[in-house]
Parts: sequence; structure tokens; C-alpha cells
Amino acid sequence: MTIEQLTTPMTVKGSLKSKAILNSGEVALVGSGPGDPELLTLRALRFIEQAEVTIYDRLVSDEILALLPENSENFYVGKEQAKHCVPQDKINQLLVDQAKLGKRVLRLKGGDPFIFGRGGEEAEYLLENGVSCHICPGITAASGCTTYAGIPLTHRGVAQGCTFITGHIQNNGQLNLPWESLANKSQTVVFYMGINTLPKIAEELVNHGRAGDTPAALIRRGTQPEQQVFRGTISNLSALVEEHKITPPTLIVIGEVVNQLTEQSLATPGFLKAEESMQYKLANAQASVEIS
Repeated sequence: MTIEQLTTPMTVKGSLKSKAILNSGEVALVGSGPGDPELLTLRALRFIEQAEVTIYDRLVSDEILALLPENSENFYVGKEQAKHCVPQDKINQLLVDQAKLGKRVLRLKGGDPFIFGRGGEEAEYLLENGVSCHICPGITAASGCTTYAGIPLTHRGVAQGCTFITGHIQNNGQLNLPWESLANKSQTVVFYMGINTLPKIAEELVNHGRAGDTPAALIRRGTQPEQQVFRGTISNLSALVEEHKITPPTLIVIGEVVNQLTEQSLATPGFLKAEESMQYKLANAQASVEIS
């Protein structure tokens, strides 16, 4: 196959033998990524196209929902902090009930179902109730959103590792996290669901040895057209939230990698625009003089 034959997604899709066959009475647990439909996997798109029933979350973007079949019966079960539309046990049962009606069921989640997505719980419940399920990973927000913001999670000589962690308050009302390990300056830390507990996160990081002037960033609606990126330090993140009235969904990124690529380089989400070198500018100027 030539390069020219691989210029469109449909050509590539048609050239690969599909293993994503969703049979009646089965469920596909599918990660839709952080929002940009171009970040869907080919496997995810194939399951989406076969859906007769779709049960989807709040963080699935409108652009991805637009890819659902017209005849799909859709159930919204989105959750927000302190405001659950449908309890998790009811979601689990809805999946089982629809599958046992003989439907091809798509469980569509933002990001990756197995990273803070409760996909493991849903898979366990389906299997316990005799329902087979396909699992399909998605690009998790920590990876997709930081990349589209021009922030590498690791960088040689700067960060040798990264940690994804939830900033959501536990049932005991506490934020019980391994603060000592998160204070290691050679790693990047990405907090999911932490915007409402940000003051506590910043306080604990500093108390456990992470410098207050450590670079940090807030990424709201990453990978989507309305993406916003705010850069600062651990010490002033809370002030940035107040100033810009930042609300979920927003990722918190901590580490030296935040400033590895300059904010000015980010022309649009996912595109880093190179500046012309001075030598190139001088050569162009000289050429213009000679022509004139």
C-alpha cells in the first residue's frame, strides 16, 4: 500500500481487519479520550458505529456523541462532584439490563475507563451477571491534555517519572494521599478532580517538601477548541483559579516540565509553531534587498 493510499482515516480503517465485533447481548467499555474526536482509537470508533444502546458520561464531548448511530438509544449517566445524576450501582444494573434485552451496548466514557473511570467495577459487575464485555482503552486526560498544552510529562534531565492521582476527597472527608512520594522534584504529578481541593493540595505539597515556586499549570477542557492553559507555581495556583474563575473539568500539573516548552509556542491545542530563526530572517531580508 502506498503513502497516497493511506491519506484518509477511512482508507486506513478499511485496510485493517476488524477485531471489534460487538454482538447482541454484549457490552463494549470504551474510552473516548479527553475530547478531541481525532484522538479516538480505531477500535473505539468501530464500537461506536455498532451501538444500539449508548450509556455515556459527562466528559464525552459533543463531537464524539455526534458519531453515534442515529438509531442508538442514548442514556446520560454523567457525574459531577457532589452531584451524581445516576448512582454507580444503578449504572451497573442498567448495563446488565440492556445487554440482557439482546442489545449491542456501548458504555462510553471520557478518557480511559480504567484510569479513574470505574471501568474495572463495571466490568466486574457485568461478568458477575453473565454478560460478556469488550474493553477499549482511551487516551487518558493526563496524557492527552498535557500534550495538547505543550507540556511533556517526562523530559530527559528534568522529570524521570510521572504520577496520576485523584484529588477527590475521600468518604472520610480527608485528602489522604502519599504526600511524601509526591514531593519528589524529579517527577511530574497530575491531579484529576482536584480543582475544588487545590488549596489543600498546594499546602500539603509544600509541607512535605515540594518548593512553592515549583512550576505548575491548570488545563481546562484540554484537547478541545475551548482549551485553556494557565501557568504559574504551586504557591499561586489557587489565586489563578480565583482570578480566572476556573471550574472543572480541569487538570492540575505539577513539575519543572510545565515550562519546558514556552507558552508562546502553543499556537492552537496540539500545535507548536516554530519561530523563524534570526539567521533565516536576515537571509530573507537580504534576498528582498537584492530582488528590489
